[in-house]
Amino acid sequence: MFSPALSVCLLALTHCALAGKVCPRPPEVQFATVDVSKSVYEVGEQIEYTCRPGFVPNSGQRRYTCLPTGRWPLNTLLCLPQRCPSPGPLQHGKIDFTDSYYQSSISFSCEPGYNLVGTRTSQCMADGKWSGSLPQCQPVTCAPPSLSEFGVLSYRRLKPGNVSTFLDTITFECLPPLALIGNETATCMANGNWSGIPECRSVTCPTPTGIENGFINFAVRRIYHYNESVSYGCQPSYVLDGPKESRCEKTGNWSIKPTCKGPCKIPVKKAVVLYNGEKKRVQNDLKEGIQHGETISFYCKNKEKSCAYTVAAQCVDGNLTLPSCFKERGFFSSLVKKDPSDMTPCED
Repeated sequence: MFSPALSVCLLALTHCALAGKVCPRPPEVQFATVDVSKSVYEVGEQIEYTCRPGFVPNSGQRRYTCLPTGRWPLNTLLCLPQRCPSPGPLQHGKIDFTDSYYQSSISFSCEPGYNLVGTRTSQCMADGKWSGSLPQCQPVTCAPPSLSEFGVLSYRRLKPGNVSTFLDTITFECLPPLALIGNETATCMANGNWSGIPECRSVTCPTPTGIENGFINFAVRRIYHYNESVSYGCQPSYVLDGPKESRCEKTGNWSIKPTCKGPCKIPVKKAVVLYNGEKKRVQNDLKEGIQHGETISFYCKNKEKSCAYTVAAQCVDGNLTLPSCFKERGFFSSLVKKDPSDMTPCED
């Protein structure tokens, strides 16, 4: 057992030992400040770290107390850069950046055919927001085309409004009888110019010529202007093949003329054929033949099955080819043998 006097002396020594302990400056935390900055701190004295503007604390401890050992507790605080939200999207443009932390920068640009309206760069601020406001990519505009042909060339927009923007299209027209030489349409390009402006020229065609086995309706021997036309017809029994009209083109030439296709004589003396869904005798009903493009069907005999079938043949400009299976009957065979047209039709 210690005597009371000895106990008092021990407590005094302990107090003196503790009284000699102090904490040095607290450890520095990058991007942070301490609320009380001194050279030494008394045991039990408390400090608090604050992250600088643009930085935010992690989950580590911010307050620390000087321990009786004269040391500070293990510092777990980190001040991390503030992060800005993902910018954009920028319609018809793009945003270039490497990261989105405090003080980092981004740049804006637009696709060809669009102009940037607003700031070209932005910086991530201390409050976690981007500086300025998001710019816009607005389409390039094209001024009305310059028409210097004294009003003979005109244009119209394909969409409502008085302003033409990138990729808008206009169509041109010339006052008759002038011909439009060049593209009939122009497009507003990325550089603000039109893709091309046509011109109006006076174009004439010579007097049109006739066609074989045909004629020109109401033709007058004169010079014809661009886009004027003439119509054609054919002699009796001939068929008009191709466009009925020929038009004076901007090249100074006439467009393709039609032709008159001739009729076909049936190359047999006697036969029953199928024409327009009815049986016809060639020698009586089809003496004049058939016209170009028309079809007749010849009766052929299937000897094995004792039945008949039809094979079609078409008239092509005076030529008609008989089916190989068709056999023209002579006088005697027609007396003793049944005509294929009267036989039972073969089943498919």
